[in-house]
Amino acid sequence: MDGARASGILLHPTSLPSRWGIGDLGDGAYEFADFLAAAGQRIWQVMPLGPTGYGDSPYQSFSAFAGNPLLISFDILLEDELLEPSDLADAPRLPDTVVDYGAVIPFKQRVLRRAFARFRNGFADHLRDDFEAFCEAQTAWLDDYALFAALKHAHNGAAWYTWKAALRSRTPQALAAAQREHADEIAYQRFIQYLFFDQWKALKNYVNDLNISILGDIPIFVAYDSADVWANPDLFYLDRQGKPTVVAGVPPDYFSATGQLWGNPLYRWDVLKQRGYDWWINRFRATLTMFDIVRLDHFRGFAACWEVPASEETAMNGRWVEGPGAALFEAVDRALGGLPIVAEDLGVITPDVEELRDRFGFPGMRVLQFAFGVKADQPYLPHNHIRRCIVYTGTHDNDTTLGWWRSAPEKERRHVQLYLGRSGEDIAWDFIRAALSSVADTAIIPLQDVLALGSEARMNTPGQPGGNWTWRFGLHQLTPSTIGRLRELTILYGRYVEPEPVEEGATGKHSSD
Repeated sequence: MDGARASGILLHPTSLPSRWGIGDLGDGAYEFADFLAAAGQRIWQVMPLGPTGYGDSPYQSFSAFAGNPLLISFDILLEDELLEPSDLADAPRLPDTVVDYGAVIPFKQRVLRRAFARFRNGFADHLRDDFEAFCEAQTAWLDDYALFAALKHAHNGAAWYTWKAALRSRTPQALAAAQREHADEIAYQRFIQYLFFDQWKALKNYVNDLNISILGDIPIFVAYDSADVWANPDLFYLDRQGKPTVVAGVPPDYFSATGQLWGNPLYRWDVLKQRGYDWWINRFRATLTMFDIVRLDHFRGFAACWEVPASEETAMNGRWVEGPGAALFEAVDRALGGLPIVAEDLGVITPDVEELRDRFGFPGMRVLQFAFGVKADQPYLPHNHIRRCIVYTGTHDNDTTLGWWRSAPEKERRHVQLYLGRSGEDIAWDFIRAALSSVADTAIIPLQDVLALGSEARMNTPGQPGGNWTWRFGLHQLTPSTIGRLRELTILYGRYVEPEPVEEGATGKHSSD
């Protein structure tokens, strides 16, 4: 973060328009980038882009390094001759406004296997050298992930800790046999990772050429059923059978009276310290090739995290345990240089968390939906903002601002009206104006608030097991009046910078060269 005033939009790629049932890295993503530029925005914030499992949450991924195959654009594969129109003739009828994961996942998997078959049969030969170079460059994580994904496929999606003991414990003989037996599936998994990263690289180049940075997440924890835990069991608190002894969560808070039991295995920070935090250094290195700025989700866990015995059914009976603190960030900084990090410092924040954040100059977060109905010293109220922070109207875990307003207690609504001097009839844009006018260096607005949508457009409800991560929008909703209104306020509050002319020959759409 360079300290210059800027603003941007929070939108996960699954919410983008696409004719294949889920947002992807094709034309809809490029047109959204054009919208950002036209509206004077300089940041596109996304959630984690890894392959998702049960519940479809980007925060429960099969890998901290891999990409989500569901985001691969079929239209680009058609252009690359990896697909032909007949390969898509059996597409199911898919909705435009939500993601029907139950229909989308088998359809996309089926078509991606057709693309791989064509590649093996000599089509898209121009990609072959690039594919081989990708596999060689990414071997540090790709080898384990491809084998993990191939074994999950062979076990009909079953979690790794249910496999035979020799595979669970990764004996050399079992791994060698699996690599021989599943060679074709391993090759397929490598191929679809190549497709994802090839398309993502091209999109990121296009976005950056528009003078827009991409802000993405690093969740502090990884999923139990992941290549990360399977390949690195010594880095986590697991018993001899590979089961977690303690898991992550948060104590009772604003979102849940019983806390949130996330279930992620906890790190053995002592082991990581002895290894010079190599796994985390590799994770940061990989993530910073995908994003320009990273938001560390649940930053407070690096100071201390909420540890819950794995046998518990809620997160109430946990305890705070010390995290790695400054030692981790010092090691990463020595290896990679200054880090463009944002600290997600919401929830129970104690002085040690603030000290860790401020020691490294990481901007924190302020959420306007948390600001009202309390005393004047509430840090999320705009008059208490500081420059080194990001102000949000709401996050992916909040209701939309309109949905929040409709269900807010009268005390909060009255406070908003008095504080902003507005009736609340246009509450989403009242909050957008408050965020953009803040002294905070950066303001981020969920697209749902720009479109003034209600609770039907909420992205995630913490603690709710299903029905999340499904919202999508249509390009027709990005009207000239909406673009003009957002651009006008962005200029008014000094968050717009005239982009430099793009040099001749700069990267264009769908080109990763």
